[in-house]
Amino acid sequence: MIRIAIAEDIDRLALALKNKIELSPDFEVKHMAKNGEELLELLNKDAVIDVILMDIQMPVMNGIEAAEKCSKRWPQIKVIMCTVFDDDEHLLQAIMAGAGGYLMKDESPAKIHKSIFEIIEGGLPMSAGIATRTLRLLKNGGKILDTQVVDDFQLTDREREVLQHLSTGLSYEQIADNLYISYGTVRKHIENIYRKLQVNSRTEALNKAGKNGLIG
Repeated sequence: MIRIAIAEDIDRLALALKNKIELSPDFEVKHMAKNGEELLELLNKDAVIDVILMDIQMPVMNGIEAAEKCSKRWPQIKVIMCTVFDDDEHLLQAIMAGAGGYLMKDESPAKIHKSIFEIIEGGLPMSAGIATRTLRLLKNGGKILDTQVVDDFQLTDREREVLQHLSTGLSYEQIADNLYISYGTVRKHIENIYRKLQVNSRTEALNKAGKNGLIG
């Protein structure tokens, strides 16, 4: 029996991940935490865990910081980041923090099961496309090429690309298809765009972006 811990602050996503994992009789979800700090508290009480599936963006203590602390204190526990972020910056941070795998949240149960077995056996499980990014990062010496700040609103290149697609009237699903990323990743990028532009709707975002030369 492989023992699993889940760190995810959104209840429905945590439950969905737990249900996917427990479709296999080989896995047992022992801990469920809403943030990194809560996860550390649970591990302090019971660290008999084989694999942690860790979200990145969580309150109190995010997944990157929690992964680093877990890797230092319990190096025998494997950490797989399970997130909506597919950009180089978060990927590099996760690797530097000691994560041994990187999956998107919308992966199938079969992919999640395979990834858990893979990391237990010493592999580096990753979602499609992430492995390519990792190799590119390594070839560039860890230099991030597509997430540099490009304007006063601190939009990354990927966020600006999503914004450009948004300006053409495409739906989230169409943007995801065009950029070869998941629907959830598009939503997260757009949430970040709204936050950075300090707007609450597509119309407001496009108006502000147009006035500031962010879209053409």
